[in-house]
Amino acid sequence: MTALLRDAVASDHDAIVALNADEVEHTSAMDGARLRELAALARHRRVALVDGEVAAFLLAMPDHVDYRNDNYAWFSARYERFAYVDRVVVGARWQGAGIGSLLYRDLFAWVRAHGIPAVACEFNLVPPNEPSRAFHARHGFVEVGRQWLGAKQVSMQLAALDGRYGTGIDASSTTIAGTLHG
Repeated sequence: MTALLRDAVASDHDAIVALNADEVEHTSAMDGARLRELAALARHRRVALVDGEVAAFLLAMPDHVDYRNDNYAWFSARYERFAYVDRVVVGARWQGAGIGSLLYRDLFAWVRAHGIPAVACEFNLVPPNEPSRAFHARHGFVEVGRQWLGAKQVSMQLAALDGRYGTGIDASSTTIAGTLHG
């Protein structure tokens, strides 16, 4: 199985919304209108295609955009330069095949090319999202804080690419297409 990464386009929106809905317990709800809002803010909008089908997507915002989000605001108050992963979602059929890692290698290459020193994200601690915790640990993310958002507690995560904000990660691969596990 081979995955191809490319920029997300409007014709991908229905597939992106459906993937997000399938994983909504680990992310936040998103309809077409919300996706259009997020896509307008994101500077890195990527989809992974497997056999021509959208199998996964990633939306990331740079620092200093007008994104009204409590988690983004948390990072903005503490870090001058970063890229924020608003969401990365891999469809259930393709989980464990390496698509999430492929999307992150692509993101890290984009971040590095734009001189951004770190990638920020969060995942749920309450309710727990163990797959996301393990995935982000494998990609060099470390907890830099926690916050409660209503009944949810999230772990604020940062992966430093240049050592400015802590330990660095190995994100040297710029592969945008790859053979996947499975």
